[in-house]
Amino acid sequence: MTGDDPRHLLTVDLEEWFVVESLRDRVSFDDWPSLPSTIVSTTELLLDLFATQGVTATFFILGWCAERFPALMREVVAAGHDIGCHSYAHRRVDQLTPEAFREDTVRAVDAIGQATGVRPVGYRAPTWSINNRTPWAFDILVELGFEYDSSLFPIKHDLYGVPNGPRRPFRMTTESGQRLEEIPASTVRWGGNNHPVGGGGYLRHAPYWYSRWAVRKLEQEGLPANVYLHPWEFDPNPPRLGGLSWLQRIRAYGSTDLLANKLSRLVSEFSFAPIAVWRAAQRRQPIGFERRSSAP
Repeated sequence: MTGDDPRHLLTVDLEEWFVVESLRDRVSFDDWPSLPSTIVSTTELLLDLFATQGVTATFFILGWCAERFPALMREVVAAGHDIGCHSYAHRRVDQLTPEAFREDTVRAVDAIGQATGVRPVGYRAPTWSINNRTPWAFDILVELGFEYDSSLFPIKHDLYGVPNGPRRPFRMTTESGQRLEEIPASTVRWGGNNHPVGGGGYLRHAPYWYSRWAVRKLEQEGLPANVYLHPWEFDPNPPRLGGLSWLQRIRAYGSTDLLANKLSRLVSEFSFAPIAVWRAAQRRQPIGFERRSSAP
């Protein structure tokens, strides 16, 4: 449900099923045009679910998809959803030079703007790949006109994570002295460690009681749940690649038939909104603290 003073964030990384990091060793960027597309059918399933539940979300759009499916992007905007940027080619930021990151982001912003008529002010890195090694990325985002980032994940993971990163939204001063808001992925803390919650495989695979308990725990701490989804996660019969490891199969295909029910229950029990709506509410009652980007 969406409230006048939303507590939690609902976000979507709008991308194809084959762009994910877990399939990187099997699918190259050059392969993308030849693979079967599911983005239209799965996004429309998600849009229908949102409409039924009366909620809207922030869609972080992959520029490559915006170029190829502009009608779908216009459908997202027409349904009242917020628009953000998810890069152009889904390349890890921590594997790019600053110049390549700037070029990729400029291309993405142009593609998204052409497709939607909206200039995004929020950015989410592919695979949560802004981290301690890439503080320069924040300066480039500010230079390109972004107002906030949602790329830090304060956990330890084999693919990403800033384990010592802040768990709450904050306003940073970048290395060049610019200002940028950061809205990290959600974690709950127990046993001396941060544990992920509310998005991707964590929402798909975890029992619903865990996700509900974690969101309530975040509320007790005064923190928003930053729930994130991908349209391909709603495909009960996704295209399958052969020769994958058990971990790749779980990450790409696991529990996709369960997510719609879990998400429906979650958004009916808690107050969710797009990041733009949440940020407007926080300007009335500010959340966050100052932290320099060089030491998240």
